[in-house]
Amino acid sequence: MKSSGLYILIFLLSFSAIGQVDDEKLVIDERVIIAKDTVVSKQAYDPLAPSRAAFYSAVVPGLGQAYNKKYWKIPVIYAGMATGVYFYIQNQKDYSRFRDAYKRRLAGYTDDEFYGDGTEPIISNDRLVNAQQSAQKNKDYSILTVIGFYALNIIDANVDAHLRQYDISDDLSLSPNFDMNQFTAKPNYTLSLTYTLK
Repeated sequence: MKSSGLYILIFLLSFSAIGQVDDEKLVIDERVIIAKDTVVSKQAYDPLAPSRAAFYSAVVPGLGQAYNKKYWKIPVIYAGMATGVYFYIQNQKDYSRFRDAYKRRLAGYTDDEFYGDGTEPIISNDRLVNAQQSAQKNKDYSILTVIGFYALNIIDANVDAHLRQYDISDDLSLSPNFDMNQFTAKPNYTLSLTYTLK
């Protein structure tokens, strides 16, 4: 039963699926015009474009995306970096508040904002130390967020410049493949996808 199902699968896959272009003209990424196996115009491959885009993004975040003509990514990059900066500033203010209150308590004062009415503290000294550590950890995460968006900006510009020059072939074929394993003398059934780069 299993072998007959396998034979049926091989029979069905023996018909190659070939992707082809119509007789009509097709525009791909505004650079290549294909008319029935004929390339009319194509920009030359620039091997330095990815490194140039990455360099631009490293100098000014978002400039590599502008070089790649992906303008919609620039606000995303700046929003991510601005969010990290905003939370860094906010956590720095909180850290300073907790540190100043803790230092005043160590000096013997009972007039900080976390002490309450002056008789008993609302937040204990241990909680102030924990709050300082938490604010410091959040500041570090905020810095990592800014660095992460900056690095992602550079990587995105480089990869996008690579993909802009990627050649899309019009010959895609899918066909089954039969191979005999020489060590075990058993057949191997595979499905292969063949493409041709021009």
